[in-house]
Amino acid sequence: MSTIIAPSILSADFAHLADEIKRVTDAGAEYIHIDVMDGTFVPEITIGAAVVRSLRKFSSAVFDVHLMVEHPETQIKSFADAGADIITFHVEATRHPHRVIQQIHECGCKAGVALNPGTSLSMIEELLEDVEMALVMTVNPGYGGQKFIESQLGKIHMLYHMIDEMETECDIEVDGGINSKTSVLVREAGANILVAGSAIYGAENIAKAIKDIRGKEIRHRHEDYDED
Repeated sequence: MSTIIAPSILSADFAHLADEIKRVTDAGAEYIHIDVMDGTFVPEITIGAAVVRSLRKFSSAVFDVHLMVEHPETQIKSFADAGADIITFHVEATRHPHRVIQQIHECGCKAGVALNPGTSLSMIEELLEDVEMALVMTVNPGYGGQKFIESQLGKIHMLYHMIDEMETECDIEVDGGINSKTSVLVREAGANILVAGSAIYGAENIAKAIKDIRGKEIRHRHEDYDED
């Protein structure tokens, strides 16, 4: 399974976002991960649809918009119209997650559903056949530069096998504390889209950082998690 790298612009220089996106895409990144925070679901406030619309003019990369907001249903159309390709929302943030998925698809985007570290997989099991991506947070959302929570590896592994047993097409994205070392762990567990912020934007050689995080291809369908 090939690995997709999604640098998080939360760690970029906000005064030069268009240039920061070009730096990572020129270095080999396929996606741009855009963290949208509302100051309610998470403590911080970041950017809105107007910024995404402006950045869309300067990049053809996949815009992977991660809504860390309460009531995501109120934001879907704005971000879709602004140029999002994938819109991911937190299952904890809405009463009607399936309706939100339908809304995202109706707007012409791929849909993703996210889980906080303390949220059970059972919360999204009934949704997996309807989304293109499931996002496992390996830190608590809201801040960059946090320490990777290793207990989430089991959740990634269970999600991987859940998707495999359903025989559905659903990517597994992981966000939080990803670097060249933790990327090996999450890829072995089943993830194929890796979000990295400071490990990429803080690197002296961004192309090398992306290459190191991408690592070697891992083939593990139907293999046990603890196998070498």
